[in-house]
Amino acid sequence: MARNVGDFIVERLYHWGVRRIFGYPGDGINGVLGALNRFGEDRIAFVQVRHEEMAAFMACAYAKFSGELGVCLSTGGPGATHLLTGLYDAKLDHMPVLAITGQAPRTARGAHYQQELNLDRVFADVAEYVQEGEAPAQVRHLVDSCMRIAIARNGVSVLVLPGDLQDMDYHDPERHHGTVTSGIGYVRPTVIPHEADLRRAAEVLNSGDKVAMLIGAGALHAPDEVMEVAQKLGAGVAKALLGKAALPDDLPWVTGSIGYLGTEASYDLMMECDTLLMVGTGFPYSEFLPKQGKARGVQIDVDPAMLSIRFPCEVNLHGDAGATLRALLPLLQQKTHGAWRDRIESNVRDWWKKNEDRAMMKANPINPQRVAWELSPRLPERAIITSDSGSCANWYARDLRIRRGMDCSLSGSLASMGAAVPYAIGAKFAHPERPVIAMVGDGAMQMNNMAELITIAKYWRRWANPTCVVCVFNNEDLNQVTWEQRIMQGDPKFEATQRIPDVPYHQFAALIGLKGIFCNDPDQVALAWEQALASERPCVLEFKTDPEVPPLPSHITFDQARKFAATTFKGDPDEKNMLVGTVRQVLSGILPGKSE
Repeated sequence: MARNVGDFIVERLYHWGVRRIFGYPGDGINGVLGALNRFGEDRIAFVQVRHEEMAAFMACAYAKFSGELGVCLSTGGPGATHLLTGLYDAKLDHMPVLAITGQAPRTARGAHYQQELNLDRVFADVAEYVQEGEAPAQVRHLVDSCMRIAIARNGVSVLVLPGDLQDMDYHDPERHHGTVTSGIGYVRPTVIPHEADLRRAAEVLNSGDKVAMLIGAGALHAPDEVMEVAQKLGAGVAKALLGKAALPDDLPWVTGSIGYLGTEASYDLMMECDTLLMVGTGFPYSEFLPKQGKARGVQIDVDPAMLSIRFPCEVNLHGDAGATLRALLPLLQQKTHGAWRDRIESNVRDWWKKNEDRAMMKANPINPQRVAWELSPRLPERAIITSDSGSCANWYARDLRIRRGMDCSLSGSLASMGAAVPYAIGAKFAHPERPVIAMVGDGAMQMNNMAELITIAKYWRRWANPTCVVCVFNNEDLNQVTWEQRIMQGDPKFEATQRIPDVPYHQFAALIGLKGIFCNDPDQVALAWEQALASERPCVLEFKTDPEVPPLPSHITFDQARKFAATTFKGDPDEKNMLVGTVRQVLSGILPGKSE
């Protein structure tokens, strides 16, 4: 049978290893959709989402949790532009994703035709490679280039296909001047630094008495190597958000997350160390790293663009995290685990006890921190946890104790709202046999995540394990920004921007055939989790949480405390509830007259 261009593209993607595409249909991409139908869903499955942005988030999450390239698809015009936010998430978190979009017919290009946009310009910033097809003989090398470049550079490729081109008869490029032929296949090489640079790094690390490590997403596939290096150096290890699953939290020298969403133990580790080893992380906030000149630094990253841009490191090692650490290990001297390691472990114990005390504080009605705290010991083995941006990310970062074999992620560098549920769906398609939990604020649910519950309802029966829990923190407030207004700006809560409607999310779940559970009793939080995790179908677990339990950073500066105090003199609408509980704990000794 003669093949058209759409048929060739689908077949070529299959030979590159693509087995799933997340997307939304439209007439601008109908040629490819018809080809997918002819090719067979048993070979490349199409996951129909509710919105193209969610398709891009799912493709990014699929890449994160499967280790393979993720693919999303849209029509042209608005369908294509809808992909952008999710594609930027992939770009900033260094995930390989291919986006395929439709386009106006070639004969209409340049005539202000319906849904005609210059998509090569639209995607020029987000994509490592973007190209619009013009002729059948061209699409072979376009597909090959898109795939190879996305995988090689851990980034985004975009293939733009005019509608009429998709339906044209396909033929291979002829062998003459002005044509290009290409082939399938690419495997990323293992990059290891030069021996001389490894020795320089070892000299720095061996000379340190108080070594700290900061690990990120680049360390996710090197947990054993990270543990060996940490034990040899007597180091404590802090984790950037995207590296949360790299090491389990039951290790006594793992201090947990770092930064505004981080722990006191991680802050103390960074402020007191004399040597810092950074592995596969682009953690952005330099104020949470050692002061320049107070510590020597070594950094390992497979992307040279990420080296020494957060902390001025003395030795920068361009290499794969696992391979570089393995090469470094024989050069490192075994340190005795003395006062430095003892202090780290003591700080970790103290932090977990303080966090538990905060989680169990009374609130009106439920302390949101308790929601995450009670989930932590109930996490199923090999669970995958996703989180949205906002205040729920604080509890995800600080309160969930990740065990070996678990995975977790969120929109890291982009920190986009609305990623948790599509991330959970992407995780479920990557690992349909594993339980998945999404932690979502009510703002993100209203923004776009409620619609994707319909996607869960459509597909969950295909998953080997039906456990998929969407946990909604319902506090009727865009809570993270409310507290940023208070702490960072010194302004009271702005009701017009911050208060959002109260929506019965659990009832919506029940309406579309999922299980819905509502909890507004702090003594029932643990039971609610147990019921949700035992459900035989996906579940929306809605907690009515207190917006006045602040997602404050573990370390408050005097300027932040001063600005917060100023809000009480400006008439904050929730002033009477603000200076209780966790606020007192964090601000005690900084704000005069506000001690416990």
